[in-house]
Amino acid sequence: MPLDISRIRQQFPSLDRPAIFFDGPGGTQIARPSLERIQNYLLECNANHEGAFETSRKSDEILDAAHAAMADFLNASRPDEIVFGPNMTTLTLSLSRSLARTLNPGDEIIVTRLDHDANISPWLLVAEDRGCKITWIDFDVEDGTLILDEFEKALERRPRIAAFGYASNALGTINPVRKMAAMAREAGALTYVDAVQYAPHGPIDVQALGCDFLACSAYKFFGPHVGILYGRYDLLDELQAYKVRPASNTPPGKFETGTQNHEGIAGVLGALEYLAWVGETFGSDQEQEYIDEGFSGQRLALKKGMSVTRAYEYELSRALLDIFASIPGLRLYGPTDPRRLEERVPTFSFTLEGKHPREVAEALDKEGIYVWDGNYYALAVTERLGIEASGGMVRVGATHYNSLEEISRLGEALKRIAG
Repeated sequence: MPLDISRIRQQFPSLDRPAIFFDGPGGTQIARPSLERIQNYLLECNANHEGAFETSRKSDEILDAAHAAMADFLNASRPDEIVFGPNMTTLTLSLSRSLARTLNPGDEIIVTRLDHDANISPWLLVAEDRGCKITWIDFDVEDGTLILDEFEKALERRPRIAAFGYASNALGTINPVRKMAAMAREAGALTYVDAVQYAPHGPIDVQALGCDFLACSAYKFFGPHVGILYGRYDLLDELQAYKVRPASNTPPGKFETGTQNHEGIAGVLGALEYLAWVGETFGSDQEQEYIDEGFSGQRLALKKGMSVTRAYEYELSRALLDIFASIPGLRLYGPTDPRRLEERVPTFSFTLEGKHPREVAEALDKEGIYVWDGNYYALAVTERLGIEASGGMVRVGATHYNSLEEISRLGEALKRIAG
C-alpha cells in the first residue's frame, strides 16, 4: 500500500507544531518508538555493563538487541560487526588511528572532494602521522558526480585505503559504491564508506556492497545522537584498538571505549523498530526481491521499510526539482535530471542570485521553514565549486515525513525571497 503521510507524521511528536523541517540532512526528527526506548531504558534498566544484578542484565540485553537490529539494518553477517560510538566522526577518527598502525611511509590513501570532512580529515591526519600520500578524486562540477576514471587510475598505484561516501551530504549524489568497492578490492585496498547521508533514504547491504567498513549516524535516520560503525569481523578482530586494559579484547567491545551512551543505543533500537513498522505496515509484494534474496523477519521488514520510503521520496525529489526550476536566479548544484532520481537522495543545495545563503535561510526561518546554509562540513565541495568564501549554499533536505504541501509552501516562500 502507498505511504500514508498522516500516519507517518503521527509517529513524530516534534512535527506537531507550525514549522516545516527541511533540515534533515543535518539531523532528522526523532521517531516516537525511539523516544520511548530512551525513556524506558532510563526508568527500567539504567545501569553499567556486565553487572551481577537485574538492571545491569536488562541493560546488556537491550544493548545486545540494538547490535542485532543494527546488523539487520545493514545486513551485516553478525551482530559483533557493529560498533557503537558518539558519532560517525569520532568512530572514524578512532578506527583510522588503528588502521594507521598498518601503514608505512609512502603508502597511498584515496579520498574524494565530494565527501564530508569526517571522511577526509581523519585520513589526512593519518597521512601526516605515517608519511603516507593522499590521492584526491575530483568530481564533475556540472553534475556533481565523481570522476571514476580518476578513481580507476589511482587504484593502479595499489593504494592501501580508499575512503568515499555513499551519498553526498551537500549535493545529494549517490555514488556507485558497489562498483567502487569491487574496484578497490581488486587493487588490494581496504574501503571505508561514509553512509551517513544515504542511510535515511534507502536500504544498505554491506555484504552485497563488499565494503570493509561503513559508518552512519542514527540521528540521521530518526533516532538519537549515536554513531555506528560496521566492520568486517576479521578486520575488527585483527586491528589493535586504543582502549583501556580491562576492556574487552574482542569486537565490538574493544572499540566501544569507556561507558557507552546506553540510553542512546536503546534509542537506536527504537528507531529501527520504527523503520521495521513502516515496512510491515506499508511494504508490498514489490519488495519480493528481498524475499528471493533470502531476507526474512526483521531484516525483511527493515529492507521493505527503506524501500517504501525511498519510493515516496522520489515524489518529493521530483516536486522539489520542479520548484527549484521555477525560481528566478536560483542555481541548483548536483544531479538535476528528474528522470534519474535513483542517482540522488532528496538533499538539494543551491544559491540564489543576489542573496547570501544565510540571508535566505533566515528569511525562510521567518516563514517557519527550517533549512541549512554554509558548507555543512563538506568543505572540499564548496571549495571546489568556488563558493566557500561567499557563504556556501542553502541546503534543503526532504525525508519521508515531509509532504508535497510543505514543498509547495517552500516554493511560495522562495519566490517571495527571490523578489
